[in-house]
Amino acid sequence: MARYTGPATKISRKFGEALFGPDKALQKKNYPPGQHGRGRRRKQSEYALQLQAKQKAKYTYGLLEKQFANLFDKAHRKQGITGENLLKFLEGRLDNVVYRLGLAPTRRGARQLVSHKHIVVNGHVVNIPSFAVKPGDQVGVREQSKSLESITNSLSTRVTKKYPWLEWDGKDMVGKFLTYPERAQIAENIQEQLIVELYSK
Repeated sequence: MARYTGPATKISRKFGEALFGPDKALQKKNYPPGQHGRGRRRKQSEYALQLQAKQKAKYTYGLLEKQFANLFDKAHRKQGITGENLLKFLEGRLDNVVYRLGLAPTRRGARQLVSHKHIVVNGHVVNIPSFAVKPGDQVGVREQSKSLESITNSLSTRVTKKYPWLEWDGKDMVGKFLTYPERAQIAENIQEQLIVELYSK
């Protein structure tokens, strides 16, 4: 399974946000990496800003270049606003839904749960993190995995967050993907319009 395995803190410092989950190093060094990280940065070009917006979205949701390009193409072909469609499809990925349900503290952790066959969709094991969850689908923990320490720890320590597009039944450890979220409901600081402009060149 293709995935980004490079340095997480370096990327988070580049964007000034903890893209891969809580990062103590980022709290200590809240400036860009490199010997000129603390210095004044020159004004970025329009293309640089567009590229940065795309890279930030890729790292946030854990996609590689080809995956992201394919998803953008799908969003572009779908009726509606391309940038919003893109974010909806990103939110509908199985690894992201598992993360949103609180079964893992990070998207990386959620991706691992999926690939190790701990997650079921509509009662069937699915081990593809990029699996597109559709409205009405039920996403839960495999029966044999309900006592898994990483899952129980994540559920017990998570900050209670309720997303309007998700339902969660803690007793049965199953959630329901009600609908794709609206743009205003997605808290991630992503400038999707810059991504659309980049791919439109």
